[in-house]
Amino acid sequence: MDEKLISKKKPAYPIHSMLSDYLTMYGRNIKIPIFYEDLLRYQGAVEIYDEEGNDTLWLSVYFAEHERDEIELSLKRIYTILHVDGSDSALPYLNIDSIDYCTFGNSKPFRIKVRNILNDNYQLLYIKKADASRIYGLELEHMLSPNYIHFLVYKDTLIEEHISGIPGDVFLEKHLDACSIQDKKALAKEFVKFNERCFVRLLGDMRSYNYVMVLTHDFDRIQYRIRAIDFDQQSFEGNSKVYKPQFLKENNKLVEMTSNMLREESIEQYKREERSLLAKRATSEQERLNDLLDCMKNDIISTPEKMKQLKDELFQLTSDVNFKKSKSMGDILSSALDFIIRNYKNVNPYIIR
Repeated sequence: MDEKLISKKKPAYPIHSMLSDYLTMYGRNIKIPIFYEDLLRYQGAVEIYDEEGNDTLWLSVYFAEHERDEIELSLKRIYTILHVDGSDSALPYLNIDSIDYCTFGNSKPFRIKVRNILNDNYQLLYIKKADASRIYGLELEHMLSPNYIHFLVYKDTLIEEHISGIPGDVFLEKHLDACSIQDKKALAKEFVKFNERCFVRLLGDMRSYNYVMVLTHDFDRIQYRIRAIDFDQQSFEGNSKVYKPQFLKENNKLVEMTSNMLREESIEQYKREERSLLAKRATSEQERLNDLLDCMKNDIISTPEKMKQLKDELFQLTSDVNFKKSKSMGDILSSALDFIIRNYKNVNPYIIR
């Protein structure tokens, strides 16, 4: 796929009042004791390398002594707000092991490693500059995917939980070739479903380093799930192929494996399965989803040129006139979800009408 199809630098879109009210209504908008800008006051940094000596593009940062204690206490409080009950009772048992800063990508996050000193277990959380596109992407992932997402927003700061898994690019390079035929078939099925889910909900730029492979050991096999970890490209690009991971060259090994492992009839079956699941999730989350889509319809999260290109391409693909009538990216996404819900209800004879 031509790299020009993906914008080199997507602008960050502000959180407008309607989206802020939505986040407050659903418990995402919570006062936190530290802002993203506070962490930018670090005094120095050391480059972080992986086990093979490659630059990870992360920096381990440190702060002036007079600020360090206050910053670490605030980060512990953020952890308790996100994962516990927000009280101070757990604070004595928490330690901030590291604060890292990423120099790559749009969001330039800070990664915080929080360790429980009682059992030596740790969890990661990320602090980023809030971007409306990413927040829409996180909320849609929470409602329309098999995965729940925990995040908090306060003004211009976004707090996200860590999504565990093997980075997609690492898995493709180091693990895919060693998979059994059965595992490759399971992976191929999951890639088809992931591809369809991204396309319907308009999540773009799922190159291999923007998702992780989650492996769950069942009693007689390994179950695979692909989870997105980057949501900056939610409903932004105009070319519809950007929303299909199969067209991104970083995923070529998965695409080739899928074509070798699955017959065309199976691929179509898995696509229908995923559309059906999306329709069920959208229906069960109808009130909350409609509230979010109302925010998107009244928000600007792309350019007029990209919006026109996308709605024209989706109209050519589906012949659904609702795409032609769309006036925003929120309208386009709403039309896409309505399209699969209508089709699901029309073809399922067991739906009570």
